[in-house]
Amino acid sequence: MLNDKKIGLIGAGNMANALMDGLLRSGSTKAENIICSDANERQLETAQKKFNVATTTDNIEVINKADIIIYAIKPQIMASVLKETAAHLDMSKLIISIAAGVPLAAIESLLKKDLRLIRVMPNVAVAVREGATAIAAGDHATEEDVKLAMAIFNSVGKSIFLKENYLMDAVTGLSGSGPAYIFMIVDALADAGVKVGLSRKDSQLLASQTILGAAKLLLETEAHPGQLKDSVTSPGGTSIVGLHTLEKGGLRTTLIDAVEAATNRSKDLGEAMIKNFANGKTQP
Repeated sequence: MLNDKKIGLIGAGNMANALMDGLLRSGSTKAENIICSDANERQLETAQKKFNVATTTDNIEVINKADIIIYAIKPQIMASVLKETAAHLDMSKLIISIAAGVPLAAIESLLKKDLRLIRVMPNVAVAVREGATAIAAGDHATEEDVKLAMAIFNSVGKSIFLKENYLMDAVTGLSGSGPAYIFMIVDALADAGVKVGLSRKDSQLLASQTILGAAKLLLETEAHPGQLKDSVTSPGGTSIVGLHTLEKGGLRTTLIDAVEAATNRSKDLGEAMIKNFANGKTQP
């Protein structure tokens, strides 16, 4: 699907590198179909050596040469880069933003023109090609545009399409911030392992692999988590005692509250971003 498309990345940081790695490893596209830009020439040298892609310090060159343009930059500089490139954007290009916390409404209010816009919310696990990504489309993006975006981000994990843009805040609270919750859970499990006699190294490996294995089991069987929980919980056994302790400690409620709080914070930040972009501010 992507083989005949020229893909341009504005920004050559960690997320852009993860995308180039995933696209090339999966065979979704070839190196000669990718061009990326960045103000940091050292990052461009790294990208060129690792992936053999074309590089430039000129964002406009990327736009002129690409069919799909991915803004893989920090939200703090998104407004200024959009202003710099706006005159060169038109309906012939698919424009994808992965700038965290920048709603489509903010981009539209700044650019003030009809464009095929897609907003993407990946998480940090794209670095190991296991990202969880949500995709939302602007009014002028086509079904084909959504498929192209999903093809790109399926190369670095799994993606879903959201019909409702406002749900992107919920995605931010769940899968965007979710890795931080899991890192804390793994750290706590590793501490527990040390407390009951395991070495730190062994305890962390077992905790991490347990999370990975449980997630893979859920994805591959498509079973309800409650069903799998019951399958490893025998009467009077160790798991049910552990689960009872987790329920007593309020783990379920705490995780729900964490996702809800992060979602609400994402909404607040997004509203502020829309206001700033509408007022022409290039700094948050």
